Amino acid sequence: MKAVMLEGPGQAAIAQVTEPVAGQDEVLLQVRMVGLCGSDLNSYRGRNPLVSFPRIPGHEVAATVVDAGSVAAEWPRGTHVTLSPYTNCGRCAACLRDRPNACQFNQTLGVQRDGALTQFIVVPASRLYSAALTLKELCLVEPLTVGFHAAARGRVAASDTVAVIGCGGVGLGAVAGAAYRGATVIGIDVEDAKLATAGKAGAAHVINSAQSDLHARLLALTDGRGPDVIIEAIGLPETFRASVEEVAFTGRVVYIGYAKEQVAYETRLFVQKELDILGSRNALPEDFRDVINMLKSGRFPVEEAVTHVVPFEETPGILEAWSRDPSQFTKIMIEVG
Repeated sequence: MKAVMLEGPGQAAIAQVTEPVAGQDEVLLQVRMVGLCGSDLNSYRGRNPLVSFPRIPGHEVAATVVDAGSVAAEWPRGTHVTLSPYTNCGRCAACLRDRPNACQFNQTLGVQRDGALTQFIVVPASRLYSAALTLKELCLVEPLTVGFHAAARGRVAASDTVAVIGCGGVGLGAVAGAAYRGATVIGIDVEDAKLATAGKAGAAHVINSAQSDLHARLLALTDGRGPDVIIEAIGLPETFRASVEEVAFTGRVVYIGYAKEQVAYETRLFVQKELDILGSRNALPEDFRDVINMLKSGRFPVEEAVTHVVPFEETPGILEAWSRDPSQFTKIMIEVG
């Protein structure tokens, strides 16, 4: 069968690989659509330290059940599904605290192990989610769960004002997740097109921080207090610092993005404001269920969020174009079969 293979930094090609066979409690899936995210771009560029080459990328999946073997009663042939791409060991500190999304030994599909940009994959039945959604919506579930989990980590409530810094794919999930919890959401980005989509995803206010004074605008929108919660979804030193500087006293800061270099802080603010500073990684089953329910309600701008849909054979070309000019792309989806 065919697969997209990352053969080295900046090198992607269509390759032939062996078709997988389902084992006990596993399901053979025909991959229908795969979404690409920033981690896939970093993998293509050779900047993802968790990826070794060659590697099949892809972890945002819409698929159809082909053979469910011993679990066929639960997963009939032809069922459309999405999936959780993570693993967990069950023994590390995170797993023992019932937070398997942060498993110390996690192996994400398409990162530490071969992913879904191929015609067929085998997945444990326990990782599957089915819903009456379109293939494009199913493919959006996993990336949106990352933002929904960040909103959960920040204990976002309806009484909160939440600022989301970065309204790309992951940030849109945080906007939608905070809005789903009833919060007043402020979307922050430097691109007006992304801010327009954030408005449709649930942001009550948007700020182009390249054109406006971010500090002044946030104070104006929060009666001088600052946001109750700030979710950082970019991963830049300046936005890491801005999150701490702009959040309200006794507020919560949630980091999804990774800063690519060390960050210097005014740590006095941690103590003076008595902040909760939280990391957010991957997602839990309840995040998948919440995203599916949100998509069923029609509250997310699917068509605006997905900027490019391309055939499987064109994947190497779209990866090259994306790497050359990332600003032209928000969400890419690959039609596999």
